[in-house]
Amino acid sequence: MRTFGWILAAAALCASPAFAQESDEIVVTAAKHGEARAQDLPITMNAFSADDLRERNVEDLQSLSYAMPNVQFEDVGTARGVANYSIRGVGINSSIASVDPAVGLFIDGMYVGVNAGSLTDMFDVEAVEVLRGPQGALYGRNVTGGAVLVRTRAPTDVFEAHGRVAVETGTNFITEAAISGPLAEGVLAGRLSIYRADDDGWLENDFDGSSFGRNETSIYRAALRFTPSADFEALLRVEQGNIHGDGPAGQNHALFDRGSFDFAIDNRGYAATDWEQAILEMNWRVGFGDGVITSISGWRNVEVPWAADIDSTSSFVFHTRVLNAQSQRSQELRYAGSFGAFDVTSGVYYLDQDLLYIDERNFSPTFRRVGGGQGEFTTWAAFTNVDWNASEALTLSAGLRYTHEEKDSRISRVRRAIDDLNGPGVIVLGEGVVGGDIDARTLNFSDAPFQQDWDDLSPRVGVQWRPSEATNIYANWSRAFRGGGANFRTASLGLAPRAYEPEQQSTFEIGWKQELGRGRVNAALFHNTIENMQRETNQPDPISGVQQIVLNAGDAVIWGGEIEARFDVTDRFTVAAHAGYVEGEYDSITEDLNGDIVISAADYALEIPRLAPWTYGVSVSYTAPIAGGEGSAHLSYNHRDAAFYNDSNLGRLAEADMIDANLTYAPASGRWRISLYGENLLDEATWGGDTVLPSTAAFGFSGGERPTFSPLNKGRVLGIELRATY
Repeated sequence: MRTFGWILAAAALCASPAFAQESDEIVVTAAKHGEARAQDLPITMNAFSADDLRERNVEDLQSLSYAMPNVQFEDVGTARGVANYSIRGVGINSSIASVDPAVGLFIDGMYVGVNAGSLTDMFDVEAVEVLRGPQGALYGRNVTGGAVLVRTRAPTDVFEAHGRVAVETGTNFITEAAISGPLAEGVLAGRLSIYRADDDGWLENDFDGSSFGRNETSIYRAALRFTPSADFEALLRVEQGNIHGDGPAGQNHALFDRGSFDFAIDNRGYAATDWEQAILEMNWRVGFGDGVITSISGWRNVEVPWAADIDSTSSFVFHTRVLNAQSQRSQELRYAGSFGAFDVTSGVYYLDQDLLYIDERNFSPTFRRVGGGQGEFTTWAAFTNVDWNASEALTLSAGLRYTHEEKDSRISRVRRAIDDLNGPGVIVLGEGVVGGDIDARTLNFSDAPFQQDWDDLSPRVGVQWRPSEATNIYANWSRAFRGGGANFRTASLGLAPRAYEPEQQSTFEIGWKQELGRGRVNAALFHNTIENMQRETNQPDPISGVQQIVLNAGDAVIWGGEIEARFDVTDRFTVAAHAGYVEGEYDSITEDLNGDIVISAADYALEIPRLAPWTYGVSVSYTAPIAGGEGSAHLSYNHRDAAFYNDSNLGRLAEADMIDANLTYAPASGRWRISLYGENLLDEATWGGDTVLPSTAAFGFSGGERPTFSPLNKGRVLGIELRATY
């Protein structure tokens, strides 16, 4: 209760109408029941329009990582584009492809099934919606932390063209273009958009003085919108993209200071993402309940090969190569309509995935171990949600989702042919055979396959009270689950592959959204109860370098609160602020977390990873007439507390203070605009992970801080861009 007292005190201090968040009238689709204003929904969420994303210089979702309370959109850094998203302390720490996300990513309605390759540059985007808290009833599995909805721009009925050219420190050259318009008047419209970024590398490798972080990105997207009648629409989006560049800039904290950008590695490595996807959305307007039937068919294929200098030293100690290859097919069919006082959303969903993961660990040019896993995963579900508008002011809602999931997995332990799999003198199937071949994309399986299946019910109940149009008070209880599975990265000799069970989360939340004339204040308190909490223990290992065991650690509780506010001081001057607090602890622990082989008070004393207690920020926006046009300025400051990276609490993520700025001029015609912008103006050093390595001289240990593999992010970035519209 003391914690909630602090939250309420902070809310009282911040709630004066002198703060702000995003634009007021962003149309959102989070409820899957047509379009609505974010402020009217009984959901804690953030919505960013295309103008918001431009004003914040957003290149990818990681650019929004500090812009919201209790939200972290991080690239783990081990391989570029592997998302480790966390909301309200619920997330993951892993680059293992078989570990399911805790925050679901949905692109144009299609769920993205793996973290690998899901964090890519965004362009030609209409809006981004971030739903905080479990969304199991409507969005299914793997949304225990929340859901992120990305909507790309659809074809238009009138001709339009957009272009952008930008240059950033690095040097990074960015170009994008989009053209849209009717192909057959009133019936068929099309859109074509292209994106290209050539980054020479922001960092410098002290090993040879070379620029580091080179990256080339190309993305092509085409869309067709077919409207043969007023009651039917079909929208097809296809996309192909590829990213190729350097591997991670691994900083070793036994050799270089935290807070610096210094690193020296002898292996540049590589990182790539190649993907293709197609999404077909069809909407039929029907007389039954004045409703809409929506079908979303999705297909996606992605490959993420990468190589890294894990030891992060100038010597060949521990290098690795990895291949992730995933394909998925999904189908959602749902109905949304109204029957008097009842609004109904119901549907069915299907997803199947094929996943191949190969891990090659090189401890010298001739000493290598290989292993990995292969799996076929299937999920199907049925869901419904009903809102009863009991009166003009009161709405009661209830939702339920039934899910059946099956996972068939085969695992090859990471090994050489001469390694003992189960210890000296123990002969088992597969002894004397190398784990696989990454170049041939083959694995040699020695252990019994895992055949797992689960059934889940994820309910939701809620109440919303609207005593006036300006006031929205709501309370929800919801439940969601995160799928179980098997660890495809079994790297410790003598430890057989193991499976883990699903994680369930129940959340109670109360929220208040208040419009105040020229401003608004939104606040929420939440309490999460997590059962069978999945953790990836990350421990140094003298034989395999690092061992990662995915397990159900026990039960935990996480609680906290958030407040966001906005005030238009004048028609041209807006101020915004947000603050979030989160805290958590284990109620029960069933597995060793700190590596001492016993469960004791030391395990209970550990902090839950990525649980940064305080996040807060303030931003100001100002526009003014200049030289026959309009100038605008946006300045933001955001803070995030430090947090632990791994369960043993040996790895740490940096405390950060981020200042970003944007200055833009647009002539009265609105045909073009030019912007100067800066990101991370304080030049804060941050890293995606902080994996602890063996404390030996070979890894740089000399009695001080432990050796780590800590992939660096960029520091201060300055840029100039020109946008043109026709």
